[in-house]
Amino acid sequence: MQCDFRSSIECFARHGVRKTAVWRDKLEAIGADEAARILNDNGVEAVSFCPGGLLTAADPAKALDDNRRWIEMAATVGAKSMVTITGGLETGDRDLAGARLRALEGIGKLVPDARAAGLRLALEPLHPMICGLRSVISTLADANAILDRLQADDVMGLALDTYALWWDSELERQMERCGARILNFHVSDWLEETRDVRLDRGMPGDGQIDNRRLRGVAEAAGFTGDIEVEIFSEADWWQRDADEVVKTIVERVAVAL
Repeated sequence: MQCDFRSSIECFARHGVRKTAVWRDKLEAIGADEAARILNDNGVEAVSFCPGGLLTAADPAKALDDNRRWIEMAATVGAKSMVTITGGLETGDRDLAGARLRALEGIGKLVPDARAAGLRLALEPLHPMICGLRSVISTLADANAILDRLQADDVMGLALDTYALWWDSELERQMERCGARILNFHVSDWLEETRDVRLDRGMPGDGQIDNRRLRGVAEAAGFTGDIEVEIFSEADWWQRDADEVVKTIVERVAVAL
């Protein structure tokens, strides 16, 4: 958050980080074509595009149009997947079942677009504390059930975020069920005295999540992709120098994962 797109990619390159997720707000600030040039010039590959989805909106047609534009952006920068969150409830809406149905229908309508772009959609369940705000699916079991219904595993997969899912007693069983559906694996840590369930993530090794064990479960299930360290930390890591943050990430990957 403390860098623009160019500065962040140059920082990664300085520390030997050659793959990264790319965030939509950063791309929209400079344009996908310019972002692709910056990635190429620095020898950094876009692993994924974040976030797409938000398909529970009151205007489904606009949500679909937005996602089709985001799919095009993701393809332009060479991302392999678009991490897709369902969206939460609109202000005043209490129809959770209806929101989940809109999300399922919207994702299904995006399958042909993603297939045409050569991009996979990685559905990401999020922590239940933000069900009403960001994601009306909160468990890997629910995400697996959606993919079962869509029957489009050539395009659809899952983004597994340990911060969002570590609490679930069914997590390991559902990870084993996922198999090759796991496209993205996000790690951070849950701090014992967290100040904000969204924006106070810890570095791997600073909290209560056994990221090393969960990585092992994912890889045993068939995951062969990259580990994405995703630190939303408004009061701590976002306030630090970018080189310190990336240096710490590199160190923690070696010792905590």
